Amino acid sequence: MSAMEAVCDGEEPEVVTEACLLSEFSERGEARALINNLPDIHHDTVSREATIEKFVVIMDRYQEQPHLLDPHLEWMLNMLLEMIRSEKSPPLMVHLCFKFLYIISKVRGYKIFMQLFPHEVSDVQPVLDLLCRQDPKDTETWETRYILLLWLSMTCLIPFDLSRLDGHLSTDPGLNRESIMDRILAVAKSFLRVSDKSRDAASVLVSKFVTRPDVKQKRLGDFLDWCLTTISQTSEITMEGTVTLDGALQSLAQLFKHGKRDDFLQYAPTVLQCLNQKRIAESNQATLRKLGVKVVQRLGLTFLKPRLAKWRYQRGSRSLAVNLAQSSVTESVEATKPDLESVSQEEDYDIPEEVENIIEQLLVGLKDKETIVRWSSAKGIGRVTGRLPKQLADDVVESVLECFSFQETDNAWHGGCLALAELGRRGLLLPSRLSDVVPLIIKALTYDEKRGACSLGSNVRDAACYVCWAFARAYEPNELKPYVNQIASALVIATVFDRNITCRKAASVNILSPQGTFPHGIDIVTAADYFTVGNLNNCYLTISVYIAGFEEYTKPLIDHLVAMKVNHWDGVIRELATKGLHNLTIQAPEYMANTVVPQLLPMATGMDLHRRHGAILACAEITHALYELATQNNRLHPLSIEASPNHNFLLFNAFLSLSKMPFKDDPVITGWQWLIDDSLKNLHLFSSGDAALSALAALCLQYYQVEPGVADVEMQDQLVSQYLLALESPEVLTRCGCALALGSLPPFMIRGKLQKILPGLQAACKVVQKAASLTEARRDAATAMVGVAVGVCAQGSPDRVLCEGNIRPVYEALLGCMNDYSTDSRGDVGAWVRAAAMTSLMEVTLLVVASAPELLSSDLVQRMMCCLAQQAAEKIDRYRAHAGTVFLHLLHSTDPAVPHIPHREELLSIFPLETGTSLNWNAASQAFPHITQLLRLHQYQYHTLLGLTVSVGGLTESTVRYSSQSLFEYLKGIQQDATVLQQFGDTLLRIFRNNLRNDRVSVPLLKMVDQILANGCFDLFASEESHPFCVELLAICKEEIKKSKDVQKLLSCIAVFCGMVQFKGDVREKVLVQLLMLLCHPFPVIRKTTASQVYEMLLTYDDVIDDDQVLTDVMASLSDTNWESDIATMRTHRNQLCDWLGVPRPILVTKVTHLGD
Repeated sequence: MSAMEAVCDGEEPEVVTEACLLSEFSERGEARALINNLPDIHHDTVSREATIEKFVVIMDRYQEQPHLLDPHLEWMLNMLLEMIRSEKSPPLMVHLCFKFLYIISKVRGYKIFMQLFPHEVSDVQPVLDLLCRQDPKDTETWETRYILLLWLSMTCLIPFDLSRLDGHLSTDPGLNRESIMDRILAVAKSFLRVSDKSRDAASVLVSKFVTRPDVKQKRLGDFLDWCLTTISQTSEITMEGTVTLDGALQSLAQLFKHGKRDDFLQYAPTVLQCLNQKRIAESNQATLRKLGVKVVQRLGLTFLKPRLAKWRYQRGSRSLAVNLAQSSVTESVEATKPDLESVSQEEDYDIPEEVENIIEQLLVGLKDKETIVRWSSAKGIGRVTGRLPKQLADDVVESVLECFSFQETDNAWHGGCLALAELGRRGLLLPSRLSDVVPLIIKALTYDEKRGACSLGSNVRDAACYVCWAFARAYEPNELKPYVNQIASALVIATVFDRNITCRKAASVNILSPQGTFPHGIDIVTAADYFTVGNLNNCYLTISVYIAGFEEYTKPLIDHLVAMKVNHWDGVIRELATKGLHNLTIQAPEYMANTVVPQLLPMATGMDLHRRHGAILACAEITHALYELATQNNRLHPLSIEASPNHNFLLFNAFLSLSKMPFKDDPVITGWQWLIDDSLKNLHLFSSGDAALSALAALCLQYYQVEPGVADVEMQDQLVSQYLLALESPEVLTRCGCALALGSLPPFMIRGKLQKILPGLQAACKVVQKAASLTEARRDAATAMVGVAVGVCAQGSPDRVLCEGNIRPVYEALLGCMNDYSTDSRGDVGAWVRAAAMTSLMEVTLLVVASAPELLSSDLVQRMMCCLAQQAAEKIDRYRAHAGTVFLHLLHSTDPAVPHIPHREELLSIFPLETGTSLNWNAASQAFPHITQLLRLHQYQYHTLLGLTVSVGGLTESTVRYSSQSLFEYLKGIQQDATVLQQFGDTLLRIFRNNLRNDRVSVPLLKMVDQILANGCFDLFASEESHPFCVELLAICKEEIKKSKDVQKLLSCIAVFCGMVQFKGDVREKVLVQLLMLLCHPFPVIRKTTASQVYEMLLTYDDVIDDDQVLTDVMASLSDTNWESDIATMRTHRNQLCDWLGVPRPILVTKVTHLGD
């Protein structure tokens, strides 16, 4: 938890909201029932765990408001202790009760809860005996030991000498028993060495027990000697040593905290010497370093007299009643001012020399790398300084201020902030020091140090907010009045511009801290409250503009963005800062134009890349904002920018062009054009690639028109020719940039050149064998097709608009892109082209339909819709969803409707209008039941089945499951219709034939055919001998695997052959021949798989072999033969199988070599 949140209890919004709703312990009835049920459920593990979980959930609701439990703690404690004390309670039941007690103590805090334990004299012996019976190594019952130690701590407070409880121990030498005092000490020492939570309770026991009058007289020295010996002789290298040191240091810290100064002062120098020799501060364990700091600060408080410094700053009474009783505020303030003469008299006492060493250790602790150590050190600095004379205390403050040197790390800055907050809260930082402290705190509020790919300093900024919170409550408003504007500006900057959400929220809660002296505090905190500042974009672009409307904050906000955020290491922050400057320009246009822009220009040509990038963006945004403002006010702000090629930057051009800067016919335009053209060559390497295209369009609109809508012919010829020539470049990025550049040209630059541009883009869309790697270029050329479609007119000029003379080539190019299935090491990169083509087809079609629907012929629309249906049936979710969305958009388009869509009425019944929003195409379970219905539409069947093929025969489990399930449901519905089934079979064979040896389709198709055969979908064909479908399928399969070495393809074909055995007639014999030939395939895995599959086939189809004896012999040969042996041996077994099955033996073809003379 951050420092600010720790003090303000500023938890997450949900927690705060929920906590504020609680007013009482509303679950007391449920809690009572759970406790009452413990005897019934303790033996059942499941019930026990469930009960514990329910109780934990109930208690955890009160973590933020534990005081609500106070009226109910006693009855819960009594109920549980009654069960513990009962002789009928088994050990498991007792441990369960102690677990419940621990859960309660964790929520309420052990200091409050332990006071409720019974602590009569009669309780000492039973509690001690029960604790002695516990096993310290039992990890399941540590809660029992923890609670017993706390209980024993309370029983030790009985006001009787413990020797009275020993009876006749000293007078009866025959009884070898330890005294109660020794037993308790032994138990405490043993539990100080354990590794669980009971170690903390043991240190509490030590602090209560050893400080008893009778015990400290007899055992204090011995116990301290034991602690110091343990510390000196234990090494922290091992885990056991670390735990032991932790226990010893905890016990020392507790003893010096709770013991009387007079009792411990004589031992303090020895303890300090031991710690110095051990060098705890150099330990690798953060916990040990923190405990070392705690012990050291307690030693410091022991050396110093327990007096309250009279010189401290006192704001007045913190009691509302007392303040109201004061006659006037002035009297109250005067009453709190210390009498400096009396202060100097009271400070005349010697300070032990050990205190200097202690303060030095605490100051070193402020720079520790762990927050817990720095926090403990800061509290120690505050406590010790409160007992020092004024001069020495001021020296401590001076040393703390040295933490804010720029040579120090972020740890030192954080520790320094925590220390200043503690000193301020305690009145130890006098108002005279505020002039030194406030500038450092303002720097800390913006502290940000880059380290590698990230930055450090969010904890420093958060702690600086905590300092502001502490100062606002420590000083009178009059004391802070000279600094309130500085602090207010810094806090507002942190509230809206800090990168870290925790710091923004910590700063926002401070805005109203200085008791109404914060300028416009109520207005600002209303706009920038704790929850609103959670959104970074909202802070930069909206809240900052509102706050800048107050004159006190306008320039500080702008200056901070220019000085700290425009050059930030995080690109997101840089871009947000420049957008923020754009929005803030309206608040101070003159300041932006005359002061900010001249500051940014040198930064834009500097060596720092981040600074340069941010400055360029900032100049562009401010320039554009000034133009917008001038347009509204009908006047132009004078801008201190020289038109120099040194400032030719990408977004700068765009915004200067949009801002209509008066540079027409200026040489700087040539420089801008060169920069854009150079950027187009690497467009996709930019995070904001659209910037170059926007800049090109803006430049053309502003500077390449001789009059509105008429292009500068020379520049038009130059740009179009240049970009068309670049479309033939061997560099893929150059092709991409120039294709997109053509698509982004304004309409007036394209008119008159369309007959040159369209063929160039169409050529760039085609897949050329030598240019298979130019996938991105084809994608961007398909995207640019829409951009160059600057108008539609059926009888228009082909050089100016889309018309009858050029519409078909555009569609042919885009439909060709729909068949781009290029692959490389990145996978199916052709999908990028197909997606771009789908988008362009939709946009071009809607454009044409809106102006000249007669241009669309029925064959073009049919091909487009069929291609979209194919893509909507394929396996990649994202592209299936894109295709489905485009398909439905064209189908449901009514203003006007797309003409010539095949089967429009049937499609609308399959895809009603509401499916456009309800159907999730990404989900295979929703998409395929719809898309497979297109199989019954003749004109869509081929393409839909082609798309389904790669889905059913794919690898993704969910896609395969839902696509095959939908396909089989369709096939079951046509089982009795021979004509429709024959049509489906013909379509399947046509797909196979058209994609012969196209592994992208043929391998999934074989897998799909195997599933169809296995599900008996072609039983109608199997009843007819040598059905044409079976004959054709066998022929294509033989052709597909001919000379193939693709193992996956061969394995899929084996499964298909085995499924085709169900077909009767000559086909069965030919299939068996193919399988028997594969038994002697050169690849052992093929031979083995074939034998296994044939074995399963013979079990499935029992009519293949009529003779039972022959069937037995065949099955035995298939299962017993090692088909991975050499081929010569396998051939003998294979030939024997041929004889048994009655098929001719395959003849080995010998290769004949003809030798020349």
